Amino acid sequence: MTGMFTTPVVADSPKTVRVGASSSGLTLDGQPWWPTGLNAYQLATDWSVNFGCGAMVDLDAYFGSLPPNSVTRFNAFQALAVNKVSGEMDFGPMDAVFDAAARHNQFTIPVLSPQDSGCDDGLFKSRDWYTDDWKVANLIPGRATMSFQDWMHTAVDRWKNEPSVAAWELVGEPEPSLCTDAACNWWTRTCPSDSAQVLREFFDTAGAELRAIDPNTLITAGYVGGGQCGTAGDDYQYVSESDFVDILQYHDYGANGVPLPGDQWNGLARRIEQATNVSKPLLVAETGELAGSCESLATRATNIETKLTGQKAAGTAGALLWAFVPDPRPNECTMDIGPVDPLFDVIASLAS
Repeated sequence: MTGMFTTPVVADSPKTVRVGASSSGLTLDGQPWWPTGLNAYQLATDWSVNFGCGAMVDLDAYFGSLPPNSVTRFNAFQALAVNKVSGEMDFGPMDAVFDAAARHNQFTIPVLSPQDSGCDDGLFKSRDWYTDDWKVANLIPGRATMSFQDWMHTAVDRWKNEPSVAAWELVGEPEPSLCTDAACNWWTRTCPSDSAQVLREFFDTAGAELRAIDPNTLITAGYVGGGQCGTAGDDYQYVSESDFVDILQYHDYGANGVPLPGDQWNGLARRIEQATNVSKPLLVAETGELAGSCESLATRATNIETKLTGQKAAGTAGALLWAFVPDPRPNECTMDIGPVDPLFDVIASLAS
């Protein structure tokens, strides 16, 4: 750990701790809280500065359209903090996201890196990354100037006192598998026998470093939760026992209108049970359903309302929908959630 790139924002004092986690779920200001919100991965896109990740978003319009105390999960990848022209760090686009969220009294979950490295450095994270390579610099012009370890230190140190940050997420959809072809297709990857141990050690080590910088903010593990390498079956609970995993996740696609999808080993009902076993809340951090040319927005809203209502009753800790975009494609079959989608009414009605 070098820390040589760290340029923290100076704050008068640590932020007030508002978000808590316990076996009963999430709390806000000491009161039970079942947050809703959206994934809005594009928020830090600024074509004048970075290579971006999708379209640019009017940040004030977006955060102002959400129900009070909503949560937005967004890409806070290193590549979005690198100036594509100079190759130097440029925090402006990401600073703007936190500033806008704070102006509108909303919450965020910054995801510091993706498993597939889309919109980041472009390199799939295999087993070796989780054991050692997360500490190794992978210099890519316009996209990466430091290792993930240094990026984590830089990002957390800079934004640890931002009032909007509800939780940090180290890696979105972590999976310490091995690629067997150049494309690293999911159906050809292999899963080493020690994958759960590798992932647990990563959370123990990287999580401890994050918490040393920011002891006041929760850490969420961005699991898919459906039986992926390292978190299949009982391994999900083993990895979640890490002292540096405060909030578990499950990502829900398919099974339209079904609150508790999946089988007895890797389904959502099993994940809720495992979360209870480790006395930690489980956030359904991605819920997506195709609409547009393949289904009406109204039908999707009804299906997702049914799904989320059942999940809330079953003991989940909140729900974030996939995914807000400023430029939805109504004539295509997509999971786009545009600015006037009826799903905004759904998350407002379910929020607490």
